[in-house]
This record gives sequence, C-alpha cells and structure tokens, in this order.
Amino acid sequence: MLWFFLILLLVVLGIGFYAVSLYNGFVRSRNLIQESWRQIDVELNRRYDLIPNLVETVRAYAAHERNTLEGVTRLRNQAAALAQAGGGAVTQERAQVEEQLSGAVRNLLVSVEAYPELKSNVNFLELQRELTATEDRIAAGRRFYNANVRNYNTQVESFPSNILAGMFKFEKATYFEVNEAAVRQAPKVRFGEISDRPEGAVPEPTNDQLAAGSQPSALPNPQAYPQANPAAPAPGEFGAPQPPTYAPPPQAPAPQPPTYQPPTYQQPPQQ
Repeated sequence: MLWFFLILLLVVLGIGFYAVSLYNGFVRSRNLIQESWRQIDVELNRRYDLIPNLVETVRAYAAHERNTLEGVTRLRNQAAALAQAGGGAVTQERAQVEEQLSGAVRNLLVSVEAYPELKSNVNFLELQRELTATEDRIAAGRRFYNANVRNYNTQVESFPSNILAGMFKFEKATYFEVNEAAVRQAPKVRFGEISDRPEGAVPEPTNDQLAAGSQPSALPNPQAYPQANPAAPAPGEFGAPQPPTYAPPPQAPAPQPPTYQPPTYQQPPQQ
C-alpha cells in the first residue's frame, strides 16, 4: 500500500513539474513575441517620421503625383492612429494597414523615376536611403517575429499543451504577413524571345504543369511535362551527329626521267 502511494505521489509530482514547464514555456514564448514586435514597432514609428518629409520633398518637384501623395499620407495617419489606439500592439487591422503603407511607399519611390531633378535632390536621396534601410529592417524583424509566432501557436494547438493553454487563456498570436499580390508575385526575367529558340526545342513547363502532382498526397506526374522530340537535336548540338567523312589526299604527279639532248658543236670560223 505504501508503494502505491509513493508511485502515485511521483506521478502527481511528474505531472506538476511538466505542467509548470509548459506554463513557463508559454510565458517565454509570449515574451519573445512581444520583444520581437517591439523591434518592429520602433522601425514602424521611424517610418512614420520619415514619410511626411518625403511627401513634402516630392510635392515640391512632382505636383502631378497628388493622388499618390495623398494615399501615402492617409495610410500613414491611419497606421499611426491604430498604433496609438492599440498601445503599440499588433492586430490584424494594423498589420493590413502597415502592409498597404509599405506598398504605397514603394509605388511612390518608383513614380519619382520620371523626375530627374527630384532624383538628384540631396534631401530626397537621403530620405530614400533611410526609408530603404528602414524597410529592410522591418522585413528582417517581420521574419523573426513570424518565426516566434509560429512556435508559440504550435504550442497552443498541440496536445497536451493545448489543455494548459485553454486553462490559462493563452491565445494564438497574430502573424505580421504580407498578403499583397504584387509583393508575392515573382518578377519575370526574359533573356530572349521564344522565337530565338531552335526548332524542336522543348518549351518551358507552365505553372499548371509544375503544380501537377505537387499535392501532399500525390506522386509526381512526369506526363505533365512536355516530352522531348526524339528527332530534335540534343542540348548544345545543332543537328544529328553525322559520321566523319575523309577525302583521299591529292596524288602528286609521278617524276619523269630527264630527256637526253645531244650536245651541239659549232665549227670554228675559217681563216
């Protein structure tokens, strides 16, 4: 009977230590998420300070970009208001507005390419450099933040840690994602026209063909790709290989024996 209580006590203590470990893990993950978001929030606030100066500089040289400037200003004010209302915390609404603001700033920097005088302005170049560096730090901080959110949300949803998460109200964190289609679209790079390809070459697979068989439960489908033409030349060749032909070297004429010519004598003159 004593052994039974000792075993039961050890089991209860083990479960208790495991629960404490899970709880402390939730706290560490939550604090890490908050710390990583504060780093992003610092860069976002720095962007709030840079954008008004950029807008004023562009407005002095590019009056035709009025709609673009108004859109950037509106999104900047909306993002700053959401940051102040939420106490600097991340929300889905703020993440969407910040993402739209990033796209608007990129469009503004692209549109000024039509104004050579603006591109040579020292103040604009400095603002552009600082904004570009700020956007790079925001992107790096977003990757670090989303990695921490992924680990935390995995703990919240996994068994048996999800039981403890429900008991102590550990809710899933919000990702700071980029859902803009223009940002996710890969750039198209063309080094030549399709008409430059040799006749009979295998065309590039399309996106639908690349996606064939990519489902988790499906095997690759080789038939989704275009098959090579057996009569077509191999890569790097210009035609089917032909056996080498050799022409006999030209024959030199046979040497002819010299012909003997008898000497001729002249008679001496008579006295």
